[in-house]
Amino acid sequence: MIILGIFTHSGDFENLPLRTGTSKTASILSFSSAVFGFAAAWSAVSSDYCVYQPVTVSRKKIFFTVFYGLLPALLFTQLLGLAIATATANNPEYAAAYNDNKVGGLLAHILFPHLGNFGKFCLVVLALSTIGNNIPNIYSLGFSLQILHSQAQRIPRYVWSFVGSLVYIGIAIPGYSHFETVLESFMLIIGYWAAIYQGISLGEHVVFRRGTRRYNVQDFDTPSKLPPSFAAIGAFCCGIMGVALGMSQIWFVGPISRRIDESGADIGFELAFGFTFISYILFRMVERSYFRR
Repeated sequence: MIILGIFTHSGDFENLPLRTGTSKTASILSFSSAVFGFAAAWSAVSSDYCVYQPVTVSRKKIFFTVFYGLLPALLFTQLLGLAIATATANNPEYAAAYNDNKVGGLLAHILFPHLGNFGKFCLVVLALSTIGNNIPNIYSLGFSLQILHSQAQRIPRYVWSFVGSLVYIGIAIPGYSHFETVLESFMLIIGYWAAIYQGISLGEHVVFRRGTRRYNVQDFDTPSKLPPSFAAIGAFCCGIMGVALGMSQIWFVGPISRRIDESGADIGFELAFGFTFISYILFRMVERSYFRR
């Protein structure tokens, strides 16, 4: 809100004309993939927190609480970022701040001249907020690793969380000098994974379970009563194929992505979901007919 107030008062917003063409479409698709990755990844860990709700709470209430908890924050930050980015088009000072230090330099250019040391404090708080934003992910990491194997449950969750923190610190240190590129790549990769996860989960839930009534919670701690996961593994591999065909990263641009635009238009998560969902239904039909579970 402080950044919004200062930037609005400065009047540096530019009303840029909306361009058209394949290059613009490619940029929109790639940006949408990054935003999708940030929001959709919550689907994999939401149960770790929604489980604390009483069983009497309406499912619709939980859904809309989560949905509208994510939506306003995403819209606010993305629209604010879009408005600030317009200033770099025709204002050389904004452009220089962004080219020298990316998003951090751009925000510093807005805050420091008007707020001085308090502006520096705001920027430090904003940087530290990324740590707080990562706490739910590290908390859920312990659950995710413990369900891989019964032996993993002998290791306390806080140990897994500590190990996970060391891993992302190890990734963050070499990536700090080109933070924006690394972050965008990670968000897109998370989006790919979330699309594959949702393709498998929705395929099972909608097509085979047909709602929540066919779930037996007790079975999920007994591997012999669960599907052997061959269908899920096969669908996961098909989803990776979809990612490879549609992704647009600095280190690789898929053939379908390149056909949209020479520089690449990221449609990896759309193809990942489609490939995963369709292949899971086919594989699961074979798996269920053979294993009867």
